[in-house]
Amino acid sequence: MDFETLVEERRELWLVLAPLWLDREPGERDYARMVAVVRRSGLTLRQLEWVFRLELAPVLSRHQMSVAGEWRAFDEARLLRQLVAHNRRLRGWRRQCWALFSGLTTMMTRHRWQELMMRVQLAEDEAASGAGRAD
Repeated sequence: MDFETLVEERRELWLVLAPLWLDREPGERDYARMVAVVRRSGLTLRQLEWVFRLELAPVLSRHQMSVAGEWRAFDEARLLRQLVAHNRRLRGWRRQCWALFSGLTTMMTRHRWQELMMRVQLAEDEAASGAGRAD
């Protein structure tokens, strides 16, 4: 897959998951929107984990570590430029390095990620049981 296709496919997912790194807990509406976009993405839970660890965390964790004050919102255009720049360079040794250190870049949001993945799995299970009843 070429890089432009990756960005086109990931843009909505990247932006909807970014609030996991905000200076506030996501609300029910935030999680519902995330679940809907994650399910539409068609990615497996394993693929989503790598998006979280390699594509998002290296960029967004820097915002959490910033001493510039609270990070309660973000400029989507600026954030998207940062994500695109990071992912454009995410090859070879850089990819391996981020994979190695992803535990550090995700530790402050891991609880939110686990909550989201639990909700995604629950939505998948409900959809499957609903489809089973319709058959």
